[in-house]
Amino acid sequence: MGEGARPCAAARTRPAPVPLTPGYYAHFLPLASETLSVEGTVEEIGWPGKVLEEVVATRYVTPLREGGSLPGIVEADDLGTYVMKFTGAGQGRKTLVAEIICGELGRRLGLRVPELVTIELDPVIGLAEPDQEVQELLKASGGLNLGMDYLPGSFGFDPLAYEVGAAEAGRIVWFDALINNVDRSWRNPNLLVWHGDLWLIDHGATMIWHHNWPGAQASAAKPYNASDHVLAPFGPDIAAAAAELAPLVTEELLTEVAADVPDVWLAGEPGFESADEVRRAYVAPLLARAATIHERITLDAPTATRPSQAPGWLTERLPPRPKPAAGDDRAEAAARTGEEAGR
Repeated sequence: MGEGARPCAAARTRPAPVPLTPGYYAHFLPLASETLSVEGTVEEIGWPGKVLEEVVATRYVTPLREGGSLPGIVEADDLGTYVMKFTGAGQGRKTLVAEIICGELGRRLGLRVPELVTIELDPVIGLAEPDQEVQELLKASGGLNLGMDYLPGSFGFDPLAYEVGAAEAGRIVWFDALINNVDRSWRNPNLLVWHGDLWLIDHGATMIWHHNWPGAQASAAKPYNASDHVLAPFGPDIAAAAAELAPLVTEELLTEVAADVPDVWLAGEPGFESADEVRRAYVAPLLARAATIHERITLDAPTATRPSQAPGWLTERLPPRPKPAAGDDRAEAAARTGEEAGR
């Protein structure tokens, strides 16, 4: 490689992951208060400062047309390559807020999520782009945008080609139930396989309650139907996942995650006086949901009234889903209800 040449993405190496604990950010910025309270003042909570790395886009490489928001691959001044999601996309900035909160929460719970950064974009970078749709998107997205580390050589998860254990499936299904992720189905898995491991991507369609804050608590209290989840046929161990992960979802951890969201994406939210008030609004539903969501996850068997379950070409080639243990009244009742509905 010649002097000054840019290394390819595959040659870049990342440092070993920092142990994922609720006190992760103690290494960076100590909280202003040892005792946190969602009902407290900003000064009592002591939101940590900016912690996501900020880079500058230097080249727009190509659009990714698989997603509705038209993300694109960009290169940045840190020699990194990122999948960039734009503030000017039709889904709006709340999609980017959800990506950060859920992506960083998943990482702290030990799930594999590509590194997230904020990317400063100068719209002039798109002047040479021949696609008018892409040009307009770049022009509308000047300023701060979101980047996800590009995983070179990764490929989309195929449930027929990749075996997932019950423990890992349980952790992912429990996490998706926590954030109410409706976009990890067999139709659109939003999972990548990289170096033999599962990686979680695309969390923009989560936390639906943040589109209607007055009804957020009621919406967050609703159950989660995982029957269409891409990992449902792998017999996810929900109980073990809840026992492992639920105690980690603390007020402190959620406060740290909410602090990762740039102020500019929270400013001007109707009904809130400041970005920190919006952050507190994100903490409360997730904290309440973590404690009991495992009791409200449904993995129903296919019925005549639920034809949208994973199709036969998938389920017939996978190991059968474990049946409810004897004495599991809730699971047995759900199964009976499904059978009666199908008659």
